[in-house]
Amino acid sequence: MHHPHEKMDMKKGPQPRLVAWELTKRCPLSCRHCRASASDRDFGGEFSTDECYQVLDNIASFARPIMILTGGEPMARDDVYDIAQYGTDLGLRMVMAPCGILMNRESTRRILSAGIQRISLSLDGADAQTHDSFRQVEGAFDAVLNAARLAREEELEFQINTTVTKLNVHQLDGILNLAVELGAVSYHPFLLVPTGRGRELLDLEIEPEAYEEVLSWVYHKSMEMSIQLKPTCAPHYYRIFRQKEREAGRKVRPETHGMNAMTKGCLGGQAFAFISNTGRVQICGFLDLEAGDIRREGYDFHRIWRNSPLFTAVRDLDGYHGRCGLCEYRRVCGGCRARAYAATGDYLAEEPYCVYKPRRKAVQEV
Repeated sequence: MHHPHEKMDMKKGPQPRLVAWELTKRCPLSCRHCRASASDRDFGGEFSTDECYQVLDNIASFARPIMILTGGEPMARDDVYDIAQYGTDLGLRMVMAPCGILMNRESTRRILSAGIQRISLSLDGADAQTHDSFRQVEGAFDAVLNAARLAREEELEFQINTTVTKLNVHQLDGILNLAVELGAVSYHPFLLVPTGRGRELLDLEIEPEAYEEVLSWVYHKSMEMSIQLKPTCAPHYYRIFRQKEREAGRKVRPETHGMNAMTKGCLGGQAFAFISNTGRVQICGFLDLEAGDIRREGYDFHRIWRNSPLFTAVRDLDGYHGRCGLCEYRRVCGGCRARAYAATGDYLAEEPYCVYKPRRKAVQEV
């Protein structure tokens, strides 16, 4: 409790650097891995434009995170440009995750003029057959290529995301080369978290040993290619990155390793939060546990960020269970809380898709 006359320290505690906001669950696609289980229909309880403005006002009052407008398909909302413009005017960096199907010359220009600085497009195969069968819509692959072409011509920065499964793990080289060819600024392989519709994909999840191989591949590619590579939902990358650099006799420092030295594995609840289409706040989109309800809190995201017991628990890395609580890399990794929860029902449990055995003593690596 704060004393009524006590001036609250706005900088206290961790600040959100990224907030993913599911503006709607509406989407023309019904992808096999969809966390949101989105479909092309109306979902009740979604926020009005004014409610969206109130949320943005509150966030901008204490932090300057990158706001990721996502869905469903955020472009299924007619007011997405107004919401983006409002956030831009507040000084927030607005980015968006469309699926590409609704992008044409006019909408691409509207995205830019609303201040959206980057979009992400998903490629889940190096060819139409692989991508379209995953997305369960014929023509989805061509729509992404078309969206990338429009973005490049209109000078809208875009990144390419891939959900890595047994279906496409052998195509990663091809997908990465295609991303470079299309002119993407970065490539983000997402390691599947089986939740939402993705629960049905448990049999498509690659083995823990294959995770290590994929993350080693990312490391080597990042050394030889000019495009930025950033694995997502793969916190153990930052352990592998340090192991490889140590083997090469290099110390990981911000001045030599830039973002790779400063970023860490799971940012959920620590620098990242997710807001659902009805205002549920979560540590990420994949861990389906509520940290607070924005409407119930009078649109005060800050209060949830600061006081939620769920956020407090995930910020205490020493309190993690099993190997994750002992691991000398826990400060730079932390394991995936959503995978731990999916596998054990305990979101503080050890990451089930990590093969690393920590050294006996809980020594902290820098």
